[in-house]
Amino acid sequence: LLMTKPFYQQSASNVLKSLGVSEHGLSEQEVKNQREKFGLNELQEADRKTVFQVFLEQFKDFLVIILIIAAIISGFLGELESSIVIAVVVLLNAILGTVQHIKAENSLNSLKAMSSPTTKVLRDGQIVEIPSKEICVGDIVMLDAGNYISADGRLLESHSLQVNESSLTGESLPIDKTTDAIEQNDLPIGDRKNMVFSGSFVTNGRAKVAVTSIGMETEIGKIAHLLG
Repeated sequence: LLMTKPFYQQSASNVLKSLGVSEHGLSEQEVKNQREKFGLNELQEADRKTVFQVFLEQFKDFLVIILIIAAIISGFLGELESSIVIAVVVLLNAILGTVQHIKAENSLNSLKAMSSPTTKVLRDGQIVEIPSKEICVGDIVMLDAGNYISADGRLLESHSLQVNESSLTGESLPIDKTTDAIEQNDLPIGDRKNMVFSGSFVTNGRAKVAVTSIGMETEIGKIAHLLG
């Protein structure tokens, strides 16, 4: 992408130029090119392990191995009480580590569920409904009240658009969106009022959005990466 500054600092027309797309949306060939370059719009995760495998992996930590050796030495020296205490600590550590891993997996599943199965996009000047995982960078997405947003994007048109971004910012009140460029640098997500983000929910109005990030490159994708 030819971009000298963040999308929220650019005008809507410059965003289209930066993305290399017209206001009529991507052509079939452009979709193919973008798909090869950026992949599918989905959150990725490592191969899942069984609970037992996760539990065993808790004992691979260097400090845990030292504690296990200390417990064995204590047992040989007749300090059975110390040996039992160390063993209990190691076991509790493994249990807590396993529980945290499972919670992280469940959180990732929740993030993956926070998108609509289909999305309306403008392609070759025609509005079509596609599976959300097939959204490409440069797609023009049509949003209406009640829609879950499935990719990050810059607003091109907005008609009383309000978006709930609580999944990203913790702010429970809907945010009024605008198409105007914003000059400030290093703005937090909640202040980028000309952008919409994957995992958010349209509470009011309608809009036309140019997709700037998909999959793991979205803001919610970055959270998924940390969970991974």
